[in-house]
Amino acid sequence: MKIQIILGSTRPGRAGEAVAKWTAESAKHADAEFELVDIKDYDLPLLDEPMPASMHQYQHEHTKKWSQKIDEADGYIFVTPEYNHSVPGAFKNAVDYLYSEWANKAVGFIGYGASGASRAIEHWRGIAAQFHLADVRESLHLSLATDFENFHDFKPTDAHAEHLQKVVDEVVAWSGALKTLRS
Repeated sequence: MKIQIILGSTRPGRAGEAVAKWTAESAKHADAEFELVDIKDYDLPLLDEPMPASMHQYQHEHTKKWSQKIDEADGYIFVTPEYNHSVPGAFKNAVDYLYSEWANKAVGFIGYGASGASRAIEHWRGIAAQFHLADVRESLHLSLATDFENFHDFKPTDAHAEHLQKVVDEVVAWSGALKTLRS
């Protein structure tokens, strides 16, 4: 089973890069392999496909490349900041590019921000439902004030690793269970 860890910030100097790398290095499960996917590497402009994503008639190479990458996974862990009490625009744009590629897969969340990205994660849960993504209960909330030095340098603890493992276990279990729906 393949689980993608998607880094959802494109901001210069982003704190999430360290969180995503730590997640990729720390995520372990006998039934899964993990891959870090950075939306910044796909350079997606504001949604520029003329047809709705549900039609799966992509015209642009950047969309086809993004579609192929996301379609490879059985489940996802979103590493998301919280911007102005919600999800980051670039990440939402990247998700909106696709439709069927997300369907009947599991998603877990690792959020970071002033309040541990709790509002962004709640917004992601509603968005996930529209894409037929099954969001798992467990999520990891990281505070810029207490889990980062100088509000930027991530300082993971053993407690973070234990909580991450709960997210991983649920994403892998749900991804496996949903595989029959994708067959």
